Amino acid sequence: MFTRRRPLGPDSVVSPRDLTPVSGPPIAVPAADRLVHLQFRRFAGCPVCNLHLRSVVRRHEEIEAAGIHEVVIFHSPAEELREHTADLPFAVVADPAKQLYAEFGVESAPRALLSPRAWGPIVRAILRSTWAVLRGRERTPARSQPGGRLGLPADFLIASDGRVVAAKYGEHVYDQWSVDELLELAGRAPRPNLTTR
Repeated sequence: MFTRRRPLGPDSVVSPRDLTPVSGPPIAVPAADRLVHLQFRRFAGCPVCNLHLRSVVRRHEEIEAAGIHEVVIFHSPAEELREHTADLPFAVVADPAKQLYAEFGVESAPRALLSPRAWGPIVRAILRSTWAVLRGRERTPARSQPGGRLGLPADFLIASDGRVVAAKYGEHVYDQWSVDELLELAGRAPRPNLTTR
């Protein structure tokens, strides 16, 4: 179980890095010309994660138009993630050693699944995923999850200078920003100055 070493909040600074997605070119975080929404999820095929990510997929064009680059991190190996994320229109990064989770202070805890606030989304997610698996549209997650099943979500909105504009550490498995909350936060965030002098 991870404990938050240094929770990041507004005005924390994220050091520049390139993240390697499971498909596509490396992604610079921070991005020079847009905000980065860095989402931490659980494992490949996680029904609750998929429930939320479908809402992001439906509104992806709107998110992009708001100047946000979506990057989602899972603690599954890249080869396993590819089987579950091929149809996602945004970058998906594998972090099976949970190095980024530790760096960003994203933890695991039994309350991820035990919070009564999570039970409704868990039931909806299982029903939705079961139907998708039966129709051949999704695969079931691997039985063994080396990174565990008790991960909590986290969201970070990062400006082009690396400053964290906003952060949310989830209290249960379905406690993350909605797309509306993300767009509202982005609307208040400072924009990069792209004019040359």
